[in-house]
Amino acid sequence: MKQAPQRDTRKARKSKVTAVVAIALLGVALLWAAMGDGKAHSEPSSVAKPQAPGLNAMMAGHVDAGQTMASPAHSARQLLVAQVTEARQRLSSYRAATIYPPESQPMAAHGDMLKPFDPVVEDHAALSAQGVPISGRHLRTSQDRVYVSGSDSVLFTVAMHDDQNRKAPLRVIRATAHEVQDAAHPQTVLPVAVQFDDRGNHGDALAGDGVFSARLQPATQSFAATQGTIRVDLDLQSDVGGPVHAFFDIVYMPNVPAIWSGQVREVMDKGSLDFYLRADIKEAGRYIVTARAYDATGKPFAMLSFNDEVPAGARDIRLTLFGKLARDARPVFPITLRDIDGFILYESRFPDRAMMPRWPQTAYTSQPHAISEFADTEWTSEQRQRYLTEYSKDVQVAEQNLQRVNNTPSQP
Repeated sequence: MKQAPQRDTRKARKSKVTAVVAIALLGVALLWAAMGDGKAHSEPSSVAKPQAPGLNAMMAGHVDAGQTMASPAHSARQLLVAQVTEARQRLSSYRAATIYPPESQPMAAHGDMLKPFDPVVEDHAALSAQGVPISGRHLRTSQDRVYVSGSDSVLFTVAMHDDQNRKAPLRVIRATAHEVQDAAHPQTVLPVAVQFDDRGNHGDALAGDGVFSARLQPATQSFAATQGTIRVDLDLQSDVGGPVHAFFDIVYMPNVPAIWSGQVREVMDKGSLDFYLRADIKEAGRYIVTARAYDATGKPFAMLSFNDEVPAGARDIRLTLFGKLARDARPVFPITLRDIDGFILYESRFPDRAMMPRWPQTAYTSQPHAISEFADTEWTSEQRQRYLTEYSKDVQVAEQNLQRVNNTPSQP
C-alpha cells in the first residue's frame, strides 16, 4: 500500500527534471539566436570562445534530480559578460604592448638582452665518460661567445666545485677541437689540440686559482674555411669518481660581413631622436643591430634595434629613441649608447648569421636634450591600426550581444 505514493514521487521528480532541461535548452537556443544577429568579422588572431557551461551535460541528459541549476537567462548573461571582459582585455593588452615601435622598446621588457657580451656560464653536475653524475662534484664552465666570425677568438674556462661551492681538484687530461659533422658539413679538418692551463697564460685570469682556461681562434687554428659548429671536447680528471667529460660548442663563419667606422651622428626628427651609425657594408643583406641606451645616472632604459635590408658600401644604420618612450622613461641627459652588436641574417641555412665586430662599452654620448623636445604620441602603423580596429569590433559585437540578452524577456 506504501509503494504507490513512492512511484508517484518518482514520476513527479522526473517531470521536474524534464521541465528544467527543456527550459535550459530553450534559453541556450535564445542565446544562439541573439548572438547570430551580430555581423561576422575577422580576428587578427585565433581566440578560443568560451562555451556555454553545462551544455553537453544537459543535452546528454546527465542532470541529477537533486542538482540545483541556474536559470538559462542567468547562464546566458554570465557567458556574455565573460566574452565582453575577454574582448576588452584583448584590446587593452594589445594597445599597451604596441605603444612603442618594435625598434624602440623599454629595457625592462628585454632584461635578458642587457648584457650581450657577458660570458655564457653553466653550472651542472660533473659527468663521467659514461654520462653518470659524480656525487659531490660540479663543473662550472664559461665561454665568452657562441657565434664567432673572421679572426675573432673565444675564451673557455672550466673549474670543479663540491656541494659547498668550494674549489675541488681538477686536471685536464686532453682537449681537442673538431668540426661537428652532418650531411651538409662533412669533416674536412683533423681534430686540433687545445691547451687548457691554470698558469695565467692564454687568457687565464689568475694562475693557480683552480680555473683552467684556453683560447681558440678558428681562423688561425686550422678552421679558417669552416662554416658551422666547432666542438671542443675535454677529458678531465676529478679527485673522486674518475674521469669526467665536458664539451663546448661554437658556431663559426669565416666572413665578417660589415665593420663599424666609429662615426655616429644624431638627429631630432618628428619628436624622436635618431642615431646614425656609420658602417662599411661588405656584404649586402638583412642586418640586425641592437644597442642599449643608458641615461646619465647609469640606468639602462631603452633597447634600440635595426632590422632591414642594407646594400653594400658605406651606409648608415639608424637607431631610433622613440619620443613617447623617452617621455615615459624620463632619462637624465645626456644618454649613452652601449654594447652594440650586429650581424647579417641568412634565411633557410645554417649557420644563419655572420657577426659584425663587437662594439662594447660606450659607443656614443648624446647631446643634452630637454624632455619637451620629444613627442608624446603613441606609435602608429597600418598593421597596428588594423588590429586595433578588429579588436574594437570584437568588443562592440560582444557588448551588443550582451545588451540583446539583457533586453530579452525572461521565459515563464
